[in-house]
Amino acid sequence: MSSSASNTKLEIDESLYSRQLYVLGVDAMKKMSASNVLIVGLKGLGCEIAKNVILAGVKSVSLYDPAKVEVADLSSQFFLHSEDIGKPRAEVSGPRLAELNQYVPVTVVEKELTPEDIAAYKCVVVTDIPQKQKLEISEAARKHNVCFISTETRGLFGYAFNDFGDKFVVDDPTGEEPLSGMIADIEQSAEGIVTCLDETRHGLEDGQYVTFSEIQGMTELNGCEARKVKVLGPYTFSIGDTSSLSVYTRGGLFQQVKTPVTLSFDSFTQALENPEFLISDFAKFDRPAQLHVGFQALHVFSSAHEGKLPRPGNAKDAAEVLRLANEINDKWSQKCELDSELLKKLSFQATGDLSPMIAVFGGMVAQEVLKACTGKFSPIRNFLYFDALECLPIGFEPVEEDLAPRGSRYDGQIAVFGSKFQQQIADFREFLVGSGAIGCEMLKNWAMMGLASGPNGVIHITDMDTIEKSNLNRQFLFRPSDVGKLKSDTAAEAVTKMNPDLKGKIVTHQDRVGADTEVVYNDGFFDEIDAVTNALDNVEARRYMDGRCVFYRKPLLESGTLGTKGNTQVVVPFLTESYSASQDPPEKSIPSCTLKNFPNAIEHTIQWARDLFAGLFVQPAESVNTYLSTADYVNSSLGQATDPAKVEALSTIRDFLVTDKPMTFDDCVAWARKNFETLYNNNIQQLLYNFPTDAVTSSGQLFWSPPKRAPTAIAFDASNDLHVDFVVATANLHAFNYGLKGSRDRQHIGKTAAAVAVGKFEPRSGVKIQVNENDTAGAADGEGRDADELESIVKSLPDPSAFAGVRLTPADFEKDDDSNFHIDFVTAASNLRASNYGITLADRFRTKQIAGKIIPAIATTTSMVTGLVCLELYKLIGRGSGEAQRKLEDYKNGFINLALPFFGFSEPIAPTMTKYNDTEVSEWDAFVFSEDMTLQALIDYFEREHKLELTMVSSGVTMLFSGFMNRKKAEARKGMKFAEIVEEATGKEIPPHVKQVVLIVCCEDADGEDVDVPEVRIRVRA
Repeated sequence: MSSSASNTKLEIDESLYSRQLYVLGVDAMKKMSASNVLIVGLKGLGCEIAKNVILAGVKSVSLYDPAKVEVADLSSQFFLHSEDIGKPRAEVSGPRLAELNQYVPVTVVEKELTPEDIAAYKCVVVTDIPQKQKLEISEAARKHNVCFISTETRGLFGYAFNDFGDKFVVDDPTGEEPLSGMIADIEQSAEGIVTCLDETRHGLEDGQYVTFSEIQGMTELNGCEARKVKVLGPYTFSIGDTSSLSVYTRGGLFQQVKTPVTLSFDSFTQALENPEFLISDFAKFDRPAQLHVGFQALHVFSSAHEGKLPRPGNAKDAAEVLRLANEINDKWSQKCELDSELLKKLSFQATGDLSPMIAVFGGMVAQEVLKACTGKFSPIRNFLYFDALECLPIGFEPVEEDLAPRGSRYDGQIAVFGSKFQQQIADFREFLVGSGAIGCEMLKNWAMMGLASGPNGVIHITDMDTIEKSNLNRQFLFRPSDVGKLKSDTAAEAVTKMNPDLKGKIVTHQDRVGADTEVVYNDGFFDEIDAVTNALDNVEARRYMDGRCVFYRKPLLESGTLGTKGNTQVVVPFLTESYSASQDPPEKSIPSCTLKNFPNAIEHTIQWARDLFAGLFVQPAESVNTYLSTADYVNSSLGQATDPAKVEALSTIRDFLVTDKPMTFDDCVAWARKNFETLYNNNIQQLLYNFPTDAVTSSGQLFWSPPKRAPTAIAFDASNDLHVDFVVATANLHAFNYGLKGSRDRQHIGKTAAAVAVGKFEPRSGVKIQVNENDTAGAADGEGRDADELESIVKSLPDPSAFAGVRLTPADFEKDDDSNFHIDFVTAASNLRASNYGITLADRFRTKQIAGKIIPAIATTTSMVTGLVCLELYKLIGRGSGEAQRKLEDYKNGFINLALPFFGFSEPIAPTMTKYNDTEVSEWDAFVFSEDMTLQALIDYFEREHKLELTMVSSGVTMLFSGFMNRKKAEARKGMKFAEIVEEATGKEIPPHVKQVVLIVCCEDADGEDVDVPEVRIRVRA
């Protein structure tokens, strides 16, 4: 049988793949959509890989697995249900996988695979099948030049292997944007040393290639064949002999050229004997070779025992596996030293099937499939081994009886952790903040783990968003029929179907986390949960939740993705620093003078166009509406504004209500044409009038020296598509503001625009233009306009009463609606400005990413990152207590880049300690009092217990007590309890949901020195 979807759409559906397109690019997506993939083995790992490649959008996926569903399969195969037990695995899974993407047909292969069958695929992935069958498939794949991937997970152990043939071409090894930069000098020498402007580092590495443009003097380099780079420093590199070239004069750009790389892979048979290992964790450098032997020993054991693996916790089976491993190792040319305890654990866990491990390898291997299909990014060569033994609970001693199967859906997990720990998992209480891409994957893993499925367990989910079509590419719990529904409710319903044990165990919310929802997520709420997992897409919300976790001393699991990159962080009270303890440097902003007058990169013109959008289609409409609805607008709304600012604001209102108010769409076209003239002709002429192309600075240097680029004015040309693009988008957006019907008739619009009369522009003297960031703004911001002009404009404003019921419609920027002209306008406006300054234009795709601040995303990275997070969740659940508690080094923060591929793990950072007297404290510490108390009692406590004088007390932004406070008031407050003090000082009652008053106190030691002490928390109600 087969389950398939019509694949009649030949072009890429940008609305579905919008985030992924920015990871892979259009060319790679097209290659992928022409690639057929075969998945062999449909237990949890095979299903996870299939899910991710289907979401990614390959041409088709075929499934092969003749085995029937067993109860243990429910441990990790999220598309199987208890009623499927006894049915063919692939037959049941196929239709459910097909629902993930209407453009990817999913076919079930029913007959036994032959070498000829393999030839029909671009890539074949084998998972849980015998080693002999893997070798046969790998030989057939190599014979037919089909990419072959083998992967397995055994409990907390796993591996992945690639054979992409003798001559596999990687078009783009990293996927990073090609580097570029401005040149300050090029030596005429044997080395050819290039010096870049000292504004930014060139970022190049040895062996990369560059080409050049816009060089004056040494023009032979412009458009030359790519030259190999040798890095000499952060601002210098050499390109080889330039001694025979002309003398460099000035200017120029370098551009990195990405060159394809051809890789040769060993066959599976060869690699088993002579493996190369990609290290996944440098803290376990000696394990890959041992696990390489151990996995082979498991296959030999299975072959000798009718396909059965070693029994969980069985010492006899483990001894046989160790004997087989020693025999394999003794015959191996790369013989290594074996750790018997490591191999014993591998044997004990061989039947284990853990959803987090499957997510890790399912994401990683699916990305390798995409590399095989597209040639984009660097594939694994050739073996990668990974284990997560740190996840075993503190004090864990494997007992065969505890690990034995129970006929339960959790047997795959029980085989690793035992039934007692399974109960701990079931009774855990978790709060998931966000149910988008990471949230969906997290919930799927938790459902398979049985998290919160016990009598005391609960999962709270909050997400205020509804489902959009673009979510379907990564948020796999959602289907097209779910578009418009609430994410939290839909995700909860989906995972409850995956594991009915969660019925009644998931509580959904639709609240944004923040100060305004603390009435919901209050003391009582946090008292009832054990940990928090963030699945958020913004730093502000992450920091807020981190602060709440520090306050309530709850562990926090944090993660994020950016294209093929991902990171994970575990926050444990008193053991690690918080998420907010360290932060990325702020994003570098573009100086306003660069945006206004001196752009030199396409990013500058796109930001300028984005600002222009707001200045033409948002702010004026909002200002008009405010004017029409606000009494005495000039004084009430603009009373504190400077005269120039008032002139600008009021001029805009007058123009939009009187001067430029359109009656027809053709009026909108005329308005667009005039804006074209002002922006791309007149303003440029004025700039060149102030600073001619041959102008020099006071130091004698040419004014238009890099990074400044001398512009040229543009004359409107109705036969130029870019010019018409601008007028079409601008006219339609202006019409939208006024509720007029728009038009897409380019021929009519172009003809109408060409007929618009525009006067000849004469540059004005005395106009000041901002040259440096510290300069005050010039005439463009209203300089030189006096009170008389302001009074004249005020008099020219129409009477608001004449516009009763009239309102304009601001064009709120929306990047994902291709019919609204928003991205069309920004693209045209940006590219016209780029044309002014000789900057390489950007297509709509690139412009949309920058203007819309689109974060690249792909399901493979999300899958792996959530798997890593869930491995840390095992550690939190089994972290022990008291002296028998996990150490800092047991936890792992992770950073991955699946493109390279790179896997980096490190232990979390301990919290920063501060000291007062002889006491050390961290951000996790606080003075906690279980009942309300008087201010005098708190003063006495600090003096008695800590020899500190309390000098100041505040709550939020309100001062409650200080040494310089009115003496009578201070003395009165000393006898009051804090609930009363806070209400008196703030003039407000403490909200009913607030149980604790949080105080910031300042203290002095015996020497009169200020000391930092933790905050004070006083419970004011039960």
